[in-house]
Amino acid sequence: MNAPGSAPRPTGQPHDPARIPPRWFIRTAWVVHRGLYRVTGGRVGLRHPSPTVYGMMRLHTVGRRSGSPRVAIVGYFEDGPDLVTLAMNGWGDPPPAWWLNLKARPAASVNLPDGTRAVLAHEATGAERERLWAVWRTLEGDADLDAYAALRSRETPVVVLAPA
Repeated sequence: MNAPGSAPRPTGQPHDPARIPPRWFIRTAWVVHRGLYRVTGGRVGLRHPSPTVYGMMRLHTVGRRSGSPRVAIVGYFEDGPDLVTLAMNGWGDPPPAWWLNLKARPAASVNLPDGTRAVLAHEATGAERERLWAVWRTLEGDADLDAYAALRSRETPVVVLAPA
């Protein structure tokens, strides 16, 4: 089965179903990543993207119900002045809280390796989504992006963070 918005997989080619680590492993990796960032004062944990590898940034949102500041570290690539990420929750089915927060309050900020930037979020749709999804397919570690996306019951949102 192909994810909505993904290219069909050629027939007749063997394909192992996507396998994701157990939820406890994913949550532990997130805690360790945030801890490394905090312990090193931000020297470890963020990186610029390259043409073949996505970068890592800290995304600051405001809780949609609590009004409290929230932070998540997410992968991204640059599309001109915009930053592009995927609203996935370790490939789990529910949407990540940061995405629900951005839908309620699109104004946010990000920490990049070279500084902080104010952004406004929107979900890519149509041709924009297809083009950006195709870029994600080219990045290291996301070679089986469509198979992972097919594990979810809903389309994975492609989130564009435009300069505010």
